[in-house]
Amino acid sequence: MNKARPQPITGHILIVDDVPENIHLLSAALCDQGHKVRGVLSGEMALRASDSLPDLILLDIMMPDMDGYEVCQKLKASPQTCNIPIIFLSALDTVADKVRAFDIGGADFITKPFQLQEVYARVTHQLKLQQLQKQLVVQAEALSEKNERLQQEIRDRTQIEAALRASEIAEREKTQQLSQTLQQLQKAQAQLVQHEKMSGLGQLVAGVAHEINNPVTFIHGNLQCAETYTQDLLKALQIYQQAVPQLPPHLQTRLESLSLEFIQEDFPKLLQSINVGSERIREIVDSLRLFSRHSEAKVKVVDIHKGIDSTLMILQSRLRAQAHQAAIAVAKDFGNLHKVESYPGELSKVVMKILTNAIDALDSLRQPGATHAHREPTIQIQTKCLSADQIGIYISDNGSGIPKAIQTRLFDPFFTTKDIGKGTGLGLSISYNIIVEQHKGALRCLSVPEQGAMFAIEIPVAQTQPSV
Repeated sequence: MNKARPQPITGHILIVDDVPENIHLLSAALCDQGHKVRGVLSGEMALRASDSLPDLILLDIMMPDMDGYEVCQKLKASPQTCNIPIIFLSALDTVADKVRAFDIGGADFITKPFQLQEVYARVTHQLKLQQLQKQLVVQAEALSEKNERLQQEIRDRTQIEAALRASEIAEREKTQQLSQTLQQLQKAQAQLVQHEKMSGLGQLVAGVAHEINNPVTFIHGNLQCAETYTQDLLKALQIYQQAVPQLPPHLQTRLESLSLEFIQEDFPKLLQSINVGSERIREIVDSLRLFSRHSEAKVKVVDIHKGIDSTLMILQSRLRAQAHQAAIAVAKDFGNLHKVESYPGELSKVVMKILTNAIDALDSLRQPGATHAHREPTIQIQTKCLSADQIGIYISDNGSGIPKAIQTRLFDPFFTTKDIGKGTGLGLSISYNIIVEQHKGALRCLSVPEQGAMFAIEIPVAQTQPSV
């Protein structure tokens, strides 16, 4: 397959020479090569003709009025014609002439008398260079335009990505806000339910305490009379026995069958036991009444120690020894505390929750064959003045402790380590809010694995009343 011949390179050529024969010769020769040629006889005419922007200028140096050097300088000084290549034609062939021609912007130099083959070659070379230069300019413009489009696409993509990121961030923040709002609503609902439970429990406890208190007061009050009457009857019996030492046989037999001596000895003990039991019931009733009063969500001046004792009294059934379970010892180290302003109902919830958790933690020690069965299950409660304005309540147990991974989440809402159905995960979260947000205090946990855990409650002595 024959390759296609390359197309000859042609162009618009301006010939400047003051000799018409030279112009005629060159024009004829270049036209035969396919070029479009125009000839002028002076520098002034060359400057005017160059306005049509030829592709190449053949410029003679030795001309009257304005030589080729000056014409070249003027052409190169104009922004419109500065890029037109100029080939000097001259009989001057010294190195200095040639150097000057190149210094002022000439592209090539042909010495007269010239050879047409040389002229063809140099003209073709310059036109080829001109053509390549134009192609480079076109390519550069195309690349510049393409680059501008790419830059614009990059800017557009950057703006779109920024908008997407902003939208994603906004959506994430919105989702987070919704999650926080939902969590707050759930927590508020749980607190409301808990408050209603405590309020209902307080009313129930108050009613039960009231109903029990009346008969217990009656029994306790009459026991003193019963003890007095008993002593009087026993004295009267002794007087009668002294006055009538010998009874008729049938009465003596009847008296011996009654075990009178045992009754005389045991009956005072029986009354004393009843009295102790009634006192115990009165203490329980007082604790229940105190607990029911604490259910009121108002700031009151309270005795912290009485509140703790009433809570312990209510938990006695869980602290006592049971079948296959040892008792839990309670060690109290109460400091000399003044009465404290607090929300007693809310504070009782916190103490109750921490004590209940401590009992749950110690249940593993109470089982037969437990790992630390040799360790007596113990709860320690300490209170002390931290300063003139703050007191502390510290409740600790000697159970298995709390792992570090869990300690950081203890007060998170709905976090629990108990089995499903045995814990809501809200007890300690609500307790934290009660102490930190409501009482403006601090609640924290300190635990060493296998050695137990301690909860510290620190609250101010006086509470700031909310403005109405």
